[in-house]
Amino acid sequence: MTMKTNKDRNDGLNRREFLKRLGVGAAVSTAVLAGCDSKNNSISGDRSAQGEIPTDRMTYRTNPSTGDRVSLLGFGMMRLPSVGGRSAREGNEEIDQELVNELVDYAIAHGVNYFDTSPAYCRGMSERATGIALSRYPRDKYFIATKLSNFAPATWSREASIAMYRNSLKELQVDYIDYLLLHGVGMGNGMKDMEARYIDNGVLEFLMEERRAGRIRNLGFSYHGDVKVFDYLLSRHDYYKWDFVQIQLNYLDWKYAKQINARNTDAEYLYGELAKRNIPAVIMEPLLGGRLSNVPNRIVARLKQREPEKSVASWAFRFAGSFPDVLTVLSGMTRMEHLQDNLRTYAPLDSLTDDEFDFLQRMAAQMMEFDTIPCNDCKYCMPCPYGLDIPAILLHYNKCINDGNVPVSSKDENYREARRAYLIGYDRSVPKLRQANHCIGCGQCSPHCPQRIDIPKELRRIDKFVEDLKQGKDL
Repeated sequence: MTMKTNKDRNDGLNRREFLKRLGVGAAVSTAVLAGCDSKNNSISGDRSAQGEIPTDRMTYRTNPSTGDRVSLLGFGMMRLPSVGGRSAREGNEEIDQELVNELVDYAIAHGVNYFDTSPAYCRGMSERATGIALSRYPRDKYFIATKLSNFAPATWSREASIAMYRNSLKELQVDYIDYLLLHGVGMGNGMKDMEARYIDNGVLEFLMEERRAGRIRNLGFSYHGDVKVFDYLLSRHDYYKWDFVQIQLNYLDWKYAKQINARNTDAEYLYGELAKRNIPAVIMEPLLGGRLSNVPNRIVARLKQREPEKSVASWAFRFAGSFPDVLTVLSGMTRMEHLQDNLRTYAPLDSLTDDEFDFLQRMAAQMMEFDTIPCNDCKYCMPCPYGLDIPAILLHYNKCINDGNVPVSSKDENYREARRAYLIGYDRSVPKLRQANHCIGCGQCSPHCPQRIDIPKELRRIDKFVEDLKQGKDL
């Protein structure tokens, strides 16, 4: 793909120009089907029409810093399968290494070469499982991305942070890391925490030395939260020379991230600032924690009316992949069907047209009418010291809102049915001992939430809502 000139980059917010330069008119049309979220990965396309997945049609993007030819689909190793069939982020089950190997084999055979992990993923087991799976291949067959995930103050010292980095090399069974990220800058106390984790202790300088020595091939950061941190790090780009930056981008967050949560930053701004500086963007949360594969029913109807054979989720993956300065789009994939569905989206990419982009923005505007909680099911809030399943509580509430099953008044025509559906679904989704009524408001969860949700407040609200439903009160 041809990179833009400096003048082009200065027009970073002009979406139509982006699409034109990408060559939308020449894009190959294909049956683009489901990218899947980690939890339910619902596929609503016509599976009978999918056919075989080509092994030689993956869309690639070129890293201008290194010339790396990177697959547009990146394998996020955050939701690896456990021996019990669930994501290893849930429960205490071990990772199913045999299935991880199968998924990696299939991905590589179909052109995927970017694998993203972290010391924090899968309860600390992701890097080891990733290393076992990839070490069976020649080192030049794949790119490894991992993170310096020194979230806890006990890991902020120079010695502890460097030890974490070196342990990543050991677990991954490599002598260099292709893409190394400062993990989650902007979270917590914003600039104060970022400086304590990476600047004051000299860790960022150490990582730059490692890059000069070739043990890190690309150095970047993943951004959540306080935009002052994002702006500061980009203002020092001439010094730090960021090779890439990982941001949250999807068609809802494009213009509404800050409206969803005042702490967040609209993806339009984040991407535009990177494009101005010719810094490749790695995309996380293309489905916004699964919300964009489980959209409200009336949105589903509009999407299916427009493209009956395409999945709901594929629209989100096409949106993220259609920006020319996007290097790769990460997807956590627990089962083979998830991987296959995502491959169909990017092998090859059927880029959005201007009209489709505008259509998705109209859908996003309609979705903002729904009073959902901006939970991405990242599980950074877990484990709860009192055993609550926080993501399951929030996601059940969101699902019922999206499905129109949140009763308001006993005078509503469907009050009885909606009340029953909510309460039965709640008990099925969340064991009674892990429901919102057991929250004591300790607040240990909220500082870890990338979306800055006031979790105890939302749990109290949901608990009151549930109790009012049980008593048959108007809400």
